[in-house]
Amino acid sequence: MTLTIVGLGPGHVDDLSRRAWRAIESAPRVILRTRQHPCVPDLPNQAAISSCDDLYEKNPKFEDVYAAIVNRVWDASQNGDVVYAVPGDPLVAESTVIGLLERAKAANETVTVINGISFIEPALALLEIDAVNGLQIHDAITIAAMHHPPLNPDTPALLAQVYSRALASDLKLTLMNQYPDEFEVVLIHGAGTPDATIERLPLYEIDRSAHIDLLTALYVPAHPSLRGFEALQEVTAHLRAPEGCPWDREQTHLSLRKYLLEETYEVLEALDAGDPDALREELGDLLLQISLHAQIATEDGEFLMSDVITSLNHKLIRRHPHVWGETAVSGAADVVTNWEALKKQEHAAAGKTRKSILDGVPKGLPALAQALEYTAKAAKPGFDWKQLDDVKAKVREELAELLEAADPDHVREEFGDLLFVLANWARWLKIDPEIALREANAKFYRRFTFIEESAAAQGRELKSMTLEEMDTLWDQAKARGM
Repeated sequence: MTLTIVGLGPGHVDDLSRRAWRAIESAPRVILRTRQHPCVPDLPNQAAISSCDDLYEKNPKFEDVYAAIVNRVWDASQNGDVVYAVPGDPLVAESTVIGLLERAKAANETVTVINGISFIEPALALLEIDAVNGLQIHDAITIAAMHHPPLNPDTPALLAQVYSRALASDLKLTLMNQYPDEFEVVLIHGAGTPDATIERLPLYEIDRSAHIDLLTALYVPAHPSLRGFEALQEVTAHLRAPEGCPWDREQTHLSLRKYLLEETYEVLEALDAGDPDALREELGDLLLQISLHAQIATEDGEFLMSDVITSLNHKLIRRHPHVWGETAVSGAADVVTNWEALKKQEHAAAGKTRKSILDGVPKGLPALAQALEYTAKAAKPGFDWKQLDDVKAKVREELAELLEAADPDHVREEFGDLLFVLANWARWLKIDPEIALREANAKFYRRFTFIEESAAAQGRELKSMTLEEMDTLWDQAKARGM
């Protein structure tokens, strides 16, 4: 009782190896994964051949089909010698073969694999490219089921089994999360057959091709721009290298701190302006800071960028059991509650016990944002006013104390108390005080620059204008909705 797995090649029977031909010719039983292959009618030993096409009709999901095929072939091999024949090469895009090899390993049995020409070689010939230049090979079915493709856009990719227009539609949506809609790609039809063709078209049009069938693959060229995360890491590492930039080489975690803060505020400015072009640029500048810190850590033997990403991915999955687990939630409030509970468990497991619930608020936050977080944390166990009127009364109390304060130190203290209670009031009103103040700052900027521009239009300088004149211009700006 033996199991031999044979590759039928890409299409034409002449591409079948002599060894594969003899195995099929002499086998008492030959099981094809599918008869949907150009060389099947020309195979020897037709009387011994059967297929698993019926299993495709019985099972709507591919994973169920493949599991059923593995069971059928394995059971048959336990009762006699069997040749299992698959398109292409047995170890290229053939999950049933992997399933059979795993079954054999668990049973401590030997399987003979006779290789064939996969779709890859004739596809490379049609494209006239060299696979060694970073070619990525993936299953289109797997990628089509994802939200973001696991592809480096700076190197080419070959995607197998684009068997239908429906699959191509799902596939293009995933790929367009990484590549421009208009990016030219190549559909490869019937690689290795006499009718092989290639079709160049924009990515967004691949599902409109009338030629897609079971022998279609997709080639995605390397993007001419540096778009991949790996490219950013290489650029950053080069800047830090001996032949790189003197300024970048001198930087440390601490010396970069102020730039990280500056770039963060510039991202916020772009967000406040509602300017997507500026946001794209500023996010890039912020990402550079992250990349620099990761590169410095790599050089110092602290951690790698991949460690940062791994830690983040694991944390996101672990703290979203309602997405990747069985936990049920009724809304966003439940998500926040679960997140905090899981975070507390993780810290306890790592020995990071906190003396206060306020310890989780970053010390480096802007003071107004920190005040908001402190009041929100303190309110959770019940340290909060019962009603909004109580908050308003506290604001009046703090304002009165500020007005009564005399010496500078007392004034500063009471002013801080007033700001703190105003942040708490904002929490009750469900307002982010940082955003509210930034909006007020932006409004002041618009109105004051209007005063400057109006004065300049009159040929005057601000210092020569009276306060009443400037107030008049201020009111004009206000009336214009500035």
